[in-house]
Amino acid sequence: MASDKHKFILITLLLTAFLCYTGYLYISLPRKTSAIDEQSAAGKLVWQKYNCGACHQVYGLGGYLGPDLTNEYRFRDTSVIKLFLKDASIFTPVMPVFNMPEPEMEALLSYLKSLDASGKSDLRTFKVNQNGTIEQ
Repeated sequence: MASDKHKFILITLLLTAFLCYTGYLYISLPRKTSAIDEQSAAGKLVWQKYNCGACHQVYGLGGYLGPDLTNEYRFRDTSVIKLFLKDASIFTPVMPVFNMPEPEMEALLSYLKSLDASGKSDLRTFKVNQNGTIEQ
């Protein structure tokens, strides 16, 4: 049986290793930042305000009721997206009618455009780094 002294040493070593590795992960995180314009930032707030992530996904994260909207902007005309935001019951009975004001709609479109420009959302094509972050 291990003595109390050995247990203390083992716990100290494990705690030290944990703290060192945690520090390493936070120091080595990628520092890639992309500038987002004010309109896109406002669109992200609209996305959150109307809780779009409850049904839709961005980069594969979010709800499963609606489609992943990361790259939807490149496949649809802006007028179709606007029509869908104004009255989605034309296309599907599942999506609620939000009666979104025009400035909010424009901001949301800008956010979707910035998402589309940021890359593809197929998580299977991402490279998983050793520290748990991902790269495209």
